[in-house]
Amino acid sequence: MLMPRRPLRVALLCSRRAPGLERLLAAGREPEPEYRLVAAVTTCASCEALPMLAAAGVPTTVHDSGLFHAARGARLSDRRARRAYDMETVALLSPHRPDLVVLSSYLLVLSEPMLTAFAGRIVNVHDSDLTVVGRDGTPRWRGLRSTRDAIAGGARETRSTVHLVTAEVDMGPALVRSQPFPVHPMVEHARGWGRKDIVSAYAYAHREWMMRAAWGELLDRAARMFARGEIVVLQRTSEAAVGARAEA
Repeated sequence: MLMPRRPLRVALLCSRRAPGLERLLAAGREPEPEYRLVAAVTTCASCEALPMLAAAGVPTTVHDSGLFHAARGARLSDRRARRAYDMETVALLSPHRPDLVVLSSYLLVLSEPMLTAFAGRIVNVHDSDLTVVGRDGTPRWRGLRSTRDAIAGGARETRSTVHLVTAEVDMGPALVRSQPFPVHPMVEHARGWGRKDIVSAYAYAHREWMMRAAWGELLDRAARMFARGEIVVLQRTSEAAVGARAEA
């Protein structure tokens, strides 16, 4: 396997915000950085991360997904329009020659153009423990409401996971997990009272806790693993051989 370039060139995809961005930017200011953020693309013109990216001098493009689909009379779920949208995302990223694409709070499911252009080089931070599997052997908590579903399902703790992005949503190999975040005993009382609204409100706050406390470190650890050549992706099977799966 060829050793990656130093510093590793990292591109960011995000939507309304980019949890962990501070940590990614800080890594590029190290005396001998292992990786550097070289580009960012957001799906949202009101993205909270835009001022920070501008201050850091990171080339950033607003690729508004809502406007893109509306201009074509298509819904966000339209697969053909999503493919065209992702083809433009590839075109926006390619001049920056990223070695790794990082997704932080990116709200769109990537389609074939992105998955092909950056095969084995896209990672996402997800707000559940993807190593916890159900009876069918697949991750038990997937999708946008994973934290809420885990807490409503009786989980006593949650973790976030950085995983390799594949065609199947939240099914790529887990690369690094966060420390556990214990669920407050209040949730059990709320369930006993039949107060789903309290459980949902708590789950939102719990997810924010994880995002703010863990996502930066998780993304940093994953980027450094790629920079050090600790991850080898087996393209035919969409599996990853990890030199040292780690917990942040």
